[in-house]
Amino acid sequence: MLNSALGRFRVIGIIEGISYLVLLGIAMPLKYFLDMPAAVKIAGSLHGLFFVLYIIALAHVTIKNRWSILKVAGAFIASLLPFGNFVLDARIKHDQP
Repeated sequence: MLNSALGRFRVIGIIEGISYLVLLGIAMPLKYFLDMPAAVKIAGSLHGLFFVLYIIALAHVTIKNRWSILKVAGAFIASLLPFGNFVLDARIKHDQP
Protein backbone atom coordinates (compact mmCIF):
# COMPACT_ATOMS: atom_id res chain seq x y z
CA MET A 1 0.00 0.00 0.00
CA LEU A 2 2.88 2.39 0.66
CA ASN A 3 4.43 1.72 -2.75
CA SER A 4 2.31 4.31 -4.55
CA ALA A 5 1.45 7.95 -4.06
CA LEU A 6 -2.22 7.01 -3.70
CA GLY A 7 -1.44 4.34 -1.10
CA ARG A 8 0.64 6.74 0.96
CA PHE A 9 -2.09 9.37 0.67
CA ARG A 10 -4.69 6.89 1.95
CA VAL A 11 -2.54 5.89 4.93
CA ILE A 12 -1.72 9.47 5.85
CA GLY A 13 -5.40 10.39 5.43
CA ILE A 14 -6.47 7.70 7.89
CA ILE A 15 -3.82 8.78 10.42
CA GLU A 16 -4.82 12.43 10.01
CA GLY A 17 -8.49 11.53 10.43
CA ILE A 18 -7.78 9.59 13.62
CA SER A 19 -5.72 12.46 15.02
CA TYR A 20 -8.58 14.87 14.29
CA LEU A 21 -11.07 12.65 16.11
CA VAL A 22 -8.69 12.31 19.07
CA LEU A 23 -8.32 16.08 19.18
CA LEU A 24 -12.07 16.71 19.04
CA GLY A 25 -13.32 13.74 21.03
CA ILE A 26 -10.68 13.27 23.71
CA ALA A 27 -8.33 16.26 24.01
CA MET A 28 -10.95 19.01 23.84
CA PRO A 29 -13.19 17.45 26.51
CA LEU A 30 -10.14 16.90 28.72
CA LYS A 31 -9.22 20.55 28.35
CA TYR A 32 -12.66 21.99 29.02
CA PHE A 33 -14.15 19.49 31.47
CA LEU A 34 -11.09 18.35 33.44
CA ASP A 35 -8.90 21.46 33.04
CA MET A 36 -6.11 19.60 31.23
CA PRO A 37 -4.92 21.99 28.49
CA ALA A 38 -1.81 19.88 27.84
CA ALA A 39 -4.00 17.31 26.09
CA VAL A 40 -4.94 19.81 23.39
CA LYS A 41 -1.38 21.03 23.11
CA ILE A 42 -0.06 17.52 22.45
CA ALA A 43 -2.94 16.25 20.31
CA GLY A 44 -3.13 19.56 18.44
CA SER A 45 0.57 19.54 17.63
CA LEU A 46 0.42 15.98 16.35
CA HIS A 47 -2.70 16.71 14.34
CA GLY A 48 -1.01 19.77 12.84
CA LEU A 49 1.95 17.64 11.75
CA PHE A 50 -0.33 15.00 10.23
CA PHE A 51 -2.37 17.69 8.46
CA VAL A 52 0.77 19.11 6.84
CA LEU A 53 1.79 15.60 5.77
CA TYR A 54 -1.73 15.12 4.37
CA ILE A 55 -1.46 18.28 2.26
CA ILE A 56 1.96 17.21 0.97
CA ALA A 57 0.61 13.75 0.13
CA LEU A 58 -2.41 15.36 -1.54
CA ALA A 59 -0.11 17.47 -3.71
CA HIS A 60 1.97 14.41 -4.59
CA VAL A 61 -1.01 12.23 -5.52
CA THR A 62 -2.48 15.12 -7.51
CA ILE A 63 0.66 15.37 -9.63
CA LYS A 64 1.17 11.61 -10.00
CA ASN A 65 -2.45 10.70 -10.74
CA ARG A 66 -3.45 13.94 -12.47
CA TRP A 67 -6.40 14.60 -10.19
CA SER A 68 -8.86 17.28 -11.23
CA ILE A 69 -9.24 20.45 -9.21
CA LEU A 70 -12.66 19.23 -8.03
CA LYS A 71 -11.20 15.97 -6.71
CA VAL A 72 -8.43 17.89 -4.94
CA ALA A 73 -10.95 20.32 -3.45
CA GLY A 74 -13.09 17.40 -2.28
CA ALA A 75 -10.08 15.74 -0.63
CA PHE A 76 -9.17 19.00 1.09
CA ILE A 77 -12.70 19.57 2.34
CA ALA A 78 -12.87 15.97 3.56
CA SER A 79 -9.88 16.67 5.80
CA LEU A 80 -11.79 19.48 7.51
CA LEU A 81 -14.84 17.38 8.42
CA PRO A 82 -14.94 14.82 11.22
CA PHE A 83 -14.96 11.35 9.61
CA GLY A 84 -14.41 13.01 6.20
CA ASN A 85 -11.11 11.23 5.59
CA PHE A 86 -12.73 7.86 6.25
CA VAL A 87 -15.51 8.55 3.75
CA LEU A 88 -12.93 9.73 1.21
CA ASP A 89 -10.81 6.62 1.77
CA ALA A 90 -13.81 4.35 1.20
CA ARG A 91 -14.61 6.21 -2.00
CA ILE A 92 -11.02 5.99 -3.25
CA LYS A 93 -10.90 2.28 -2.41
CA HIS A 94 -14.20 1.73 -4.25
CA ASP A 95 -12.99 3.64 -7.33
CA GLN A 96 -9.68 1.75 -7.58
CA PRO A 97 -9.52 -0.89 -10.30
